[in-house]
Amino acid sequence: MTFPVARWWHLEESGRVVCELCPRSCTLVEGQEGYCGVRVNDDGSLRTTVSGFTSGFAVDPIEKKPLYHFLPGTDVLSFGTVGCNMGCTFCQNWSLSQAEDFSRLKASDPESIVQAARAHHCAGVAFTYNEPIISAEFCLEVAQACHAAGLKTIAVTAGYIAEPAREAFFQHMDAANVDLKGFSDAFYRHYCGASLEPVLETLEYLALKTSVWVELTTLLIPEANDSPDELRALASWVVEHLGQEVPLHFSAFHPDHRLLDRRSTPLSTLQAARSIARENGLSFVYLGNVRSADGSTTFCPGCGKAVITRDGYAVSARHLVEGKCAFCSALIPGRFST
Repeated sequence: MTFPVARWWHLEESGRVVCELCPRSCTLVEGQEGYCGVRVNDDGSLRTTVSGFTSGFAVDPIEKKPLYHFLPGTDVLSFGTVGCNMGCTFCQNWSLSQAEDFSRLKASDPESIVQAARAHHCAGVAFTYNEPIISAEFCLEVAQACHAAGLKTIAVTAGYIAEPAREAFFQHMDAANVDLKGFSDAFYRHYCGASLEPVLETLEYLALKTSVWVELTTLLIPEANDSPDELRALASWVVEHLGQEVPLHFSAFHPDHRLLDRRSTPLSTLQAARSIARENGLSFVYLGNVRSADGSTTFCPGCGKAVITRDGYAVSARHLVEGKCAFCSALIPGRFST
């Protein structure tokens, strides 16, 4: 089987192929795969072995991505492939991100994905489950078909991508939840086998140079990335570089993959993190992977009243009028359906 040629790479005189998709810049000899496991040097060309394939579909509430300020209460068609350009020891979806057996992949195409989304009355399509950046070419084909059909596109990503792929990928996305895994380079290197700075560059690019709606998620791991000092630094950076209106989701860690020696994140840790983030200027801070009424409610920054109440992933009450608080008319940042 001949796989499609990838988009971002160059060939060295030695015959090695250099991938330019992400900061790793993998340099590959003939037949060698990149770190992600799905981009390979095939006779002097970089080819992507997952384009045109998916590892499964599901219709999800958009709150599950999680996105709380982008079309709340709607459903999206979610799908992914396999592989990842990160090496997180705590990966909560490692059976896909670290998969070596590609037999679960099924052939698909943009038109059938669009048809499935419309048949299930979805507002859009989410590229998720594993890292969508490593199959960027296929994601862009699907995204263009979605936009032609009036569907929104959502990337659930770690944001570990290089220029110019960053610009090309996100110009076809309407919203993104970026997994900001921690706020120290030491954490990224030790737990993710990566570095922090490229992720921050992606976030600043999205906030300053695109119209993509952005929300952040940080999985809080006990004794790893949950110290008050690190959380203060994270929140302060988001306020200064992205804006206080950017929603931040703190999610509970559960022991998984290769990080089995830590306890699950207590609710008290999540609540303390939320307090720290709000004290340092963030207006919208949510809690995930736990049941918490306050942690899933959107409060008006003007009058403090609940404008969107959620029960799990379901919206149970909404007090918005054209994107404004129904009680005091303060603008609630986001992309809300009418």
